[in-house]
Amino acid sequence: MAGRAATAVKSRAKAKSTSKVSARTKSSKTASSAKTTSPSAETAKEAPKPKTRRRTKTETRTRIYWAVFNQSLKRVAVFEFDQKGEAEKRAAKLTSSSGDQHFIQKIKATVQV
Repeated sequence: MAGRAATAVKSRAKAKSTSKVSARTKSSKTASSAKTTSPSAETAKEAPKPKTRRRTKTETRTRIYWAVFNQSLKRVAVFEFDQKGEAEKRAAKLTSSSGDQHFIQKIKATVQV
C-alpha cells in the first residue's frame, strides 16, 4: 500500500512541472500565430451564412360576446357585444319560464383572420 501512495505523489509532482513548461510554450505559440494569418482563414470567416426562412407569426384576434348561462354554467345563448339588451331579455325570459336562474357574462373568442 505504501508503494501506491508513493507513486501517486511522484506523478503529481511530474504533472506540475510539465504544466509549467506547456504554459510557456503555449504563450510563445500564440504570440507567433497572432502575427501570421493565412488568407484562406480570412475568406472562410467572410463567407455569408445561408439565409433561413422564419415563419411569420399568425395574428390572433379576439372578440367579446355576451353569453347567457344557466345555474350549472352551461352556455345557453351567445349574442354580439352590442346586443347586451337582447341578451338580458333572453336571460330574464329563460329565468321566468324554467324557474332556474340565468345570467349574462362576457366571453372572449378567437377569430381567424
